[in-house]
Amino acid sequence: MKLLGNLVALACALASVSAIAADPGTLRFGLEAQYPPFESKGPGGELQGLDIDIGNAVCTTAHVTCKWVETSFDGLIPALEGRKFDAINSAMNATEKRRRAIDFTNVIYRVPTQLIAKSNSGLVPTPESLKGKRVGVLQESIQETFAKAHWENAGVNVVSYQDQNQIYSDLVAGRLDATLVLAPAGQNGFLSRPDGKDFAFVGQPVRDDKILGSGIAFGIRKGDTALRDQLNTAIAKIQADGTVKALAQKYLGGIDVTPK
Repeated sequence: MKLLGNLVALACALASVSAIAADPGTLRFGLEAQYPPFESKGPGGELQGLDIDIGNAVCTTAHVTCKWVETSFDGLIPALEGRKFDAINSAMNATEKRRRAIDFTNVIYRVPTQLIAKSNSGLVPTPESLKGKRVGVLQESIQETFAKAHWENAGVNVVSYQDQNQIYSDLVAGRLDATLVLAPAGQNGFLSRPDGKDFAFVGQPVRDDKILGSGIAFGIRKGDTALRDQLNTAIAKIQADGTVKALAQKYLGGIDVTPK
């Protein structure tokens, strides 16, 4: 009887988890809240940023309630697969590598990736220029993949971090020579702040659509077609009515974010 009771309790617990995960009135977004202007925390601990506002607009359009689950960026895909939340909304580019593990919605917006270094460094984002230099990248990011694929074998020391803010700190302290980052995040999170005054974007944006992806989208579990279709419908509406463009102007200034 004790075994039967335990089995019943386990079944109830599993049913409860399933019900939460499948709640049609709630959409759980997973994110790392340390990447302004895309997602960060305000003075009171409230979530803020472009992806937060886009997520809330999508939830309103889809007539669901947004809930937010925080984890590290490199833990987002495992947590999604483990059903800790329903979709990734954390400035994640839809890349070929990531598509092998998860599915994506249609692209919501696209932003360039650029190199930040000291203004007078003379560095540009080429293996020849960066040979022997230390370049910080966010762990599990497309910038890490790009830097390792294009630069590491040419003698560039690619250093991975779990926190982009630590990269900026080490850049200021001289422990790094440069960082490769999404341009708006680098501008808002570092260059526009007092500690970034001696630094700038150097050279042109880097390009590799296979690695850097087609743009930023919501990540969803493989085969979750019902959620993908629901999100794509909402995304199309907020793109058509100008919501995405207005939010991009608010957070990213004059950067053209139209998917191409």
